[in-house]
Amino acid sequence: MALIQCQFYSETLSLSTGINALIPQHSALQISGSGKLPVLYLLHGLSANHTDWIRHSSIERYAEEKGIAVVMPSVGRSYYTDMKFGSPYFTFLSEELPQIVRALFPISDRREDTFVAGMSMGGYGAFKLGLSFPERYAAAASLSGGLDIVSRMNGLNNFQPHELIAIFGDVSELEGSKNDLFYLMDKLKAYDGNKPMFYQCCGTEDFLYQDNQAFRKRAIDLGIEVAYEDGRGEHDWNYWEPKIQSVLDWLPIETNL
Repeated sequence: MALIQCQFYSETLSLSTGINALIPQHSALQISGSGKLPVLYLLHGLSANHTDWIRHSSIERYAEEKGIAVVMPSVGRSYYTDMKFGSPYFTFLSEELPQIVRALFPISDRREDTFVAGMSMGGYGAFKLGLSFPERYAAAASLSGGLDIVSRMNGLNNFQPHELIAIFGDVSELEGSKNDLFYLMDKLKAYDGNKPMFYQCCGTEDFLYQDNQAFRKRAIDLGIEVAYEDGRGEHDWNYWEPKIQSVLDWLPIETNL
């Protein structure tokens, strides 16, 4: 497995940024039916960056066993949004980044080979991508995600009021917007194409547990299938490290292994 630390200029963000990428070295033996590698976009949390998954988990070993590329971008504290007063990180993540990644690495552009996952803020980002673009992602996974964003922002939580306004604008603009996962679930319900697979987990001692229960209830009410795991755990790497291996086992990865 090759660990590549890549710096490049983003036209969308108008700044230099970086990713960590895990690329199977023996790709000739591990490529999918498209002739290129399946890919997992793996997203970080609010107080983290693109190095956290490498530093705190065995994602390199897990990905090597599955023959999948892993791309870990950095988006600061943007909450994976096109910020009201800031940079368009969601456009960067959903539009520019996949093009750059496919230009640099032997990454498949097939929906069947494209997955996204994340923890905490990254769980929100992963579900936002899967719900917003069901035609692009075969599966999305959230580990302890901040999924009930309207309730979470009303309580501020780890945000200062000025930061909240910079990301989302006025809180009243959130509900029913493209940043509201509950609204995006309503839209997905009406979508007549293939829907992504969804995986959700959250520890019962996590401060985001109720948010996850609210998301799960709405998904059940709408008939959106979500593979759900419950159990003891807090908002930390002791919980996320084994769960990311579960995510890799759950993904419908097509390889020639």
